[in-house]
Amino acid sequence: MENQELLEVRAKAQEWLSETYDEQTRAQVQALLDSEDTTELVDSFYRSLEFGTGGLRGIMGVGTNRMNIYTVGAATQGLSNYLKKNFADLDEIKVAIGHDCRNNSRLFSETSAKIFAANGIKAYLFDDLRPTPELSYAIRELGCQSGIILTASHNPKEYNGYKAYWDDGSQIVGPHDVNIVNEVAKIKPEDIKFDGPDELIEILGEEMDNKFLAEVKKVSISPDVVERHKDIKIVYTPIHGTGVKLIPAALREFGFTNIINIPEQDVVSGDFPTVVSPNPEETAAMEMATKKAAEIDADVVMASDPDADRIGVAVKNDKGEYVIVNGNQTALLFIYYIIVKMKEAGKLKGNEFIVKTIVSTEMIAEIARKNNIEYFDVYTGFKFIAEIIRDLEGKKKYIGGGEESFGFMPSDFVRDKDAVSSCALMAEITAWAIDQGKTLYELLQDIYLEYGFSREKMKYVLRKGKTGAEEIQQIMADFRQTPPSELGGSKMEWVKDYSTLIAKNLITGEEKKIDQKITSNVLQFFTQDGTKISVRPSGTEPKIKFYFEVAGELKSRDDFDVAEQTADAKIDAIMEELGL
Repeated sequence: MENQELLEVRAKAQEWLSETYDEQTRAQVQALLDSEDTTELVDSFYRSLEFGTGGLRGIMGVGTNRMNIYTVGAATQGLSNYLKKNFADLDEIKVAIGHDCRNNSRLFSETSAKIFAANGIKAYLFDDLRPTPELSYAIRELGCQSGIILTASHNPKEYNGYKAYWDDGSQIVGPHDVNIVNEVAKIKPEDIKFDGPDELIEILGEEMDNKFLAEVKKVSISPDVVERHKDIKIVYTPIHGTGVKLIPAALREFGFTNIINIPEQDVVSGDFPTVVSPNPEETAAMEMATKKAAEIDADVVMASDPDADRIGVAVKNDKGEYVIVNGNQTALLFIYYIIVKMKEAGKLKGNEFIVKTIVSTEMIAEIARKNNIEYFDVYTGFKFIAEIIRDLEGKKKYIGGGEESFGFMPSDFVRDKDAVSSCALMAEITAWAIDQGKTLYELLQDIYLEYGFSREKMKYVLRKGKTGAEEIQQIMADFRQTPPSELGGSKMEWVKDYSTLIAKNLITGEEKKIDQKITSNVLQFFTQDGTKISVRPSGTEPKIKFYFEVAGELKSRDDFDVAEQTADAKIDAIMEELGL
């Protein structure tokens, strides 16, 4: 006899055989029901997709746990219902819709536009793929109450996703996120209004691009430096994604003239034919660009992920090799440059602030402290950075914020990760380094010499499907019940549990409240020698992530390799202790 869970899954799947669903969907569901192997059937129907730190995201296919026109439709119908309740006093409710290069992204975006229109909501739909930061900008520029973009960011090609935004251009936070999830949960397939009038759908094109690029240009801090070094060699790749639309244009807006592309990767494709994974965090995804850089002796290599919110950077080291600058180091370069140039220009008025995520390097906090800049720690996800900006709107000035996963937001006209502005600004930082007779690699070393050295590494454990999700939860439960007493030869001092918002000193027994608005399933361990380990399940992928940061010593640039090797060895030893 089949177990109860499988019976429930089958019952859910049977519902998808009704006339409510199109013929192709019904045939695919029937094939799953007929298969002797029930793994795919269970994974497709055992739960419904929910909004996480990055919105709705999943593998494309039929089922409640898959991205398809019905799960997207339910999300859009639920969002529509919530918008109509929340903005009932407005004569017209407006949303902006964008999408990236992924398979089905255009279908999902057009489907959503029709649903919004069917609910009497004005929908601004981009005429083609566009970067996520432009969608964020368009929401504010058009006075929209919400917006969505169809993208799975840097995930593998079988994924797609649905990011929902609020009227400030940021991804949705509480209480609206929970409220929308509840609205979506009420939606039955027959509730989805698929056929809205075309007159409520307006197409966005080049005019919005030009407005967006004009704002990007204002991010430039040192146009004189760019003018002196406008011909630096910049290799850029969009890795088949939407960055091809605007990042080369943004670089030209800044004044750069020597942009070298990778023609094979300029091809827009949701199949990502030249890479296994379109993630600029991974060396393999940057390989074609770094190879080109080596051929022409480029000054900097940059890449963006499929929806152009993440930036990848590679630089030539002292051995002539092109190496990826990790996300923490990228954020350090941005924060350092912004603060130094603002100080030089006398633009620091004492009301500025920066934001970082709790899993990102503590070096950012150190730079802020030493320059008397206020900083905030937030959970992973730029919606939390945007929430701080919203809370302080009109009171304090945001000057930058980032996270370790290759995301940075150099200005608040966008309220999400912004690879368009970031690529242009990173090119300017490269020019500034050259203006001082340095490479970007040497500039990074100088930051470590001035503020102290640290080394970071992230390791994830992948666990797919329902059993994987249960295993991830068990790992978190085990760490809470029995935290390590020592790591890397140093005693554990503080444990921060963001599910209870309590920080406990394991040596003295002291307890402190963690300053966050909401709880989150994150644990952090701090040893006496300054090592930090953060553990969190991903909100958008079937992974549990471990973030390591160890402090080190750097007395000169010549010692940089040794400092890195020593720190790497320590991190590797800690990973072994944790069984990773």
